[in-house]
Amino acid sequence: MMERSVRTERQKTYVCIDLKSFYASVECRERGLDPMTANLVVADPERTDQTICLAVSPAMKALGVPGRCRVFEIPKGIRYIMAPPRMQLYIDWSARVYGIYLKYISKEDIHVYSIDEVFMDVTRYLDMYQMSGKELGVKIMEDVYETTGITASVGVGTNLYLAKIAMDITAKHSEGHVGELDEESYRMQLWRHRPLTDFWRIGKGIERRLSQCGLTTMEEVAHADEGMLYRMFGVDAELLIDHAWGRESTTMEDIKTYRPKSSSVSNGQVLPRDYSFEEGRLVAREMADLLSLELVEKGLVTDSVTLHVGYCRRIEKKSAHGTENMTLTTSSSRQLMACTGRLYDRIVDRHTPVRRISVTFNHVVDEAWRQYDLFTDPAELDREHRMQKALLAIKEKYGKNAVVRGMDLQEGATTMERNCQIGGHKSGV
Repeated sequence: MMERSVRTERQKTYVCIDLKSFYASVECRERGLDPMTANLVVADPERTDQTICLAVSPAMKALGVPGRCRVFEIPKGIRYIMAPPRMQLYIDWSARVYGIYLKYISKEDIHVYSIDEVFMDVTRYLDMYQMSGKELGVKIMEDVYETTGITASVGVGTNLYLAKIAMDITAKHSEGHVGELDEESYRMQLWRHRPLTDFWRIGKGIERRLSQCGLTTMEEVAHADEGMLYRMFGVDAELLIDHAWGRESTTMEDIKTYRPKSSSVSNGQVLPRDYSFEEGRLVAREMADLLSLELVEKGLVTDSVTLHVGYCRRIEKKSAHGTENMTLTTSSSRQLMACTGRLYDRIVDRHTPVRRISVTFNHVVDEAWRQYDLFTDPAELDREHRMQKALLAIKEKYGKNAVVRGMDLQEGATTMERNCQIGGHKSGV
């Protein structure tokens, strides 16, 4: 069975494309600059020099500046442009690049992995174009550059994992920014590659645990005792072992047909300073209010709230985490803010400054499954639901800050500022 599975995988050809230093490259092109020669970082100048650079141009990377450094870590002798983030602009450019991909590949064979990275199953296109996977990947990459001026990297592999690794590792050492791997070449070229953190899904924590067992390369992981790996990582060991051998069973069809057993919606933010207990409670309720409107907009309801609160990093204290289940299934802002407030009061230390907050609504289902309890007036909830619908219509027409709650005007509130952001950064609109 295993041999037949491997042969089937080898009949597949996947391409992974990544836009190099995407945010910084867009900012360079908007200014008529070449990202390969211009020194530019994307970071908010209104924040302190502790803020993280969202991206640095390839020219800055060539000078040894890491892609996700903090502003103060940039060597003083380097002169550079600091570009404020413009997230909506990057989304627009990403959509433009996606349009180029669609010239060659159907959307059913493309998986958007992030704003600047995609996977493509090009297996059935090779005969049509009379090209190899590498040739097709290069053609698309060249079209992206000719159309937008942005340089891309391309990985080609016989499975999704190998395409990703070919792009992440092999293409970086290639003059043409193209890498190609199958299982055999993967083992020959990368089995002894270090560090392990260069490989997809291996972070510093996993690398450290493997190192404690004397495992520092993928070859050593591949030949390690599987029982030991399962004891260390549980079911995740199966994926680690497969990747060590260069195998990946997931296909594009699996991705496209996947449906999660349960759904949730969440929102998280890092606060601009240390917040007091009461200020943190205010922000948590604001986040619950925004998420409840998201439920209404999507026609969904929930019956459970999870809250995660991280404290000031100077104080080595475990984050607060908890869940509260409700006796009704709803999208009511009033009910969900009250539930979030109760949960916050129950799990958060009143005497420790708060710095990070995440709110999640669990067990999200279609609003047709809305349920009431004996203590709730259905008519009152229906009136609130209609009001929420009206609020969404006003915000859609006049902007998210056209109507806000009184709490959003209090000191420490973040909703109005975050309404002008995308992904926690300035939208640029």
